[in-house]
Amino acid sequence: MPLDPQIEMIIALVKKANAPEYWQLTPDQAREQYEMRVSKLTQKEDIFRSEERRIPGPAGDITVRIYTPRAPRPGEKFPVLVWYHGGGFVIGSLDTHDSACRLLANRTECNVVSVDYRLAPEHKFPAAVDDSLAALTWVARHAEEFGGDPHRLAVGGDSAGANLATAVAILARDAGTPKLAFQLLIYPCVAPEPETPSHHKFGEGYLLTRKTMTWFYQLYLRSKADLKDFRFAPLVADDLSNLPPALILVAGHDPLRDEGVDYARRLIEAGNAVALVNYEGMIHGFFLMGGAVDAAKRAVAESAQALRNA
Repeated sequence: MPLDPQIEMIIALVKKANAPEYWQLTPDQAREQYEMRVSKLTQKEDIFRSEERRIPGPAGDITVRIYTPRAPRPGEKFPVLVWYHGGGFVIGSLDTHDSACRLLANRTECNVVSVDYRLAPEHKFPAAVDDSLAALTWVARHAEEFGGDPHRLAVGGDSAGANLATAVAILARDAGTPKLAFQLLIYPCVAPEPETPSHHKFGEGYLLTRKTMTWFYQLYLRSKADLKDFRFAPLVADDLSNLPPALILVAGHDPLRDEGVDYARRLIEAGNAVALVNYEGMIHGFFLMGGAVDAAKRAVAESAQALRNA
């Protein structure tokens, strides 16, 4: 399927701007550019309440932003989605994914807890995983304090955030707690190295490039030994059984497409319930483009419906 015309227009505008790729910048410059790019494309929406809290983490406090869709009825507790933002473990923030969290909270009628985990290269692997698990554990223990139901928990994220969601789902299974009802995985990066056919086919000209992906991983990983750690590359995990049901969304023109498909297959082979949806005319990052791309709105709606069902 060809590129969606709305995506073609965005790619053309990015090319016309002639901005450097992320790998050509310092991490701080890349973060600033990403914030600017995302802010122009997101779908703006009000929400009943959002608040930030500082919670204990393995290396100091972690900031989380908690979204509440509406005033609860007497005695009502909302399901909770713990959300991990994307950005290659190097860029991205609570602000870049604020819109997505608002949309998911409103359409699912759940609390969304967005996690400001530590970024590379200041904090190498597995710092992001450690923070992500600590945040999930905190939510499971303290959900009732912000009107959440600790017995109805899901994890989710996009790209690197989906990677973190998969990792904490496996770690929670192994620990026996907390019990998770669902995984929402938006174009997850789960392979040890960017060497699938889609990485080569769509590695140039579709906003996310192979050079940028390689740069992200070089900044995040400590050494090649980390490539064999399932907390970075869930596809290398020996056991993927007994994991929560999952919705995996991939984009047809995304370098990460094939590894998302491969992970869905591995989960299904291990006996898990998985729905895999390919947005064929889309590119990596489209989920955040609801202000300009109709398919992004459909993807959010589909995600929210799957969360409600779970």
